[in-house]
Amino acid sequence: MRLSELLAALDLPAAGLPDPEVRGITHNAAWVEPGDAFLAIRGARFDGHRFVADAVRRGAVAVLGEGLPGDVVPAVPYVVVRNARETLADAAAILAGNPSRRLRVVGVSGTDGKTTTSWLARHLLRAAGLRTGLLSTVGYELPDGVLRHFPAHFTTPEAPQVQELLGEMVDAGADAVVVEASSHALALDRVRAVDWDVAVWTHLTREHLDFHGTIENYFADKRKLVERAAFAVLNADDAWYPRLRGVAPSETSYSADGAEADWRALGIAELPSGLRFRVVGPLGDFVAVLPMIGRFNVANALAAMAAAARLGVGAEDLVAGLASFRGVPGRMELVPSGDVRVIVDFAHTPDALEKALSTLRPTTPGDLWVVIGSAGGNRDPGKHAPMGEVATRIATRVVFSEDDPSTTPLADILAEMERGAREAGRTNFVVLKDRVAAIRHAVLGAAAGDTVLLAGKGPEDTMDRGDEVVPWDEVGEALAALALRAQREEHR
Repeated sequence: MRLSELLAALDLPAAGLPDPEVRGITHNAAWVEPGDAFLAIRGARFDGHRFVADAVRRGAVAVLGEGLPGDVVPAVPYVVVRNARETLADAAAILAGNPSRRLRVVGVSGTDGKTTTSWLARHLLRAAGLRTGLLSTVGYELPDGVLRHFPAHFTTPEAPQVQELLGEMVDAGADAVVVEASSHALALDRVRAVDWDVAVWTHLTREHLDFHGTIENYFADKRKLVERAAFAVLNADDAWYPRLRGVAPSETSYSADGAEADWRALGIAELPSGLRFRVVGPLGDFVAVLPMIGRFNVANALAAMAAAARLGVGAEDLVAGLASFRGVPGRMELVPSGDVRVIVDFAHTPDALEKALSTLRPTTPGDLWVVIGSAGGNRDPGKHAPMGEVATRIATRVVFSEDDPSTTPLADILAEMERGAREAGRTNFVVLKDRVAAIRHAVLGAAAGDTVLLAGKGPEDTMDRGDEVVPWDEVGEALAALALRAQREEHR
């Protein structure tokens, strides 16, 4: 595409400028390839204009930004834009051929439940015969069902990568795609140029306040998904529900806790094999079975069913799809073990941890252990103490350890978690900074019949220790600890 054509599509003037061929766009100078346009963004720490010369050396044919500093004179055309991030998203979509317009797109947002709901929706659509892709925190899938991991440690890729992946979905013959939309992705316009057919709202609790500042700002950014979608699936049990009604042109609601809603779950039974419940909604009255642990997953299932139904999936296919769901990596994932039950879960907020532990406690004949850190040390330090209080209140035995401390000293995080526990009058914890040691302490210390929950890391494949990011495999570490336990038993 010629620069003049791109600028015309963005409603920007092109008169008097050279007209090179533009093949792509990026805001990261290190990612520039010959023929790309470079979008210079002024961020909180750096001004992208500092990297213009580097971008041009790498082959950038044009530079866009909100205003050229006096000391920067690029050797290629410079175009002034009103909002750099909005332009990055819009230009990326245009250059990719607006792939989301050729897909049925379901977006999922909320604090907890996003990933499980996204995977459930993807599975239900596939089970009904729709070739469906997935963009999730766990990774991304084309319709072939092969899980691929993002090259960087973030929830949602930047706008050019989102559009590139959506283009891959189209090229692979996808009919639909389910996108897990994080608050950062919505706030930073990474998913701005996606045409949403359905927006699914799980629920909202405190998280990422280091970035958003206040819970109101957090809500406002999350709400953008509902504002931009043609149809919304809303959680009637969520405290923010009244402020979401009527935002999308059309909507439906769901409830697993007895609220008035279009989709309702009744007679919920937690069985050893999973969940069984009755669904009453627009498609009739029927019984569903979901092979997952945790009553809270009923709400996720309702949300996914409502989204799939919007895309034409019938009741019979929904029931069959739920029954064949195999779960999400790192979300209440049962690790093969012997006389102890070991579960890996992504719970990394006080609310999510409380739900996970409260789910496991009644089904544990022995002690309930939990290994927990406080994810993202530089994110919202106010949650560290509540994490300590929740863990020690519900679990029998608690191990405080690392969980992506990032640039915050691990000792400070652990001290806050200890404070939360001690101020609540609890002493049922130990502190082991190294997570490998913490996992082995719990698995080797557990008695037959105990349950060990490894919370926080879930499916993540790296550990952020501030000055280094190292490979990580939570399930692998659990299996290694279980192997040590088995060896110990053999020698007794």
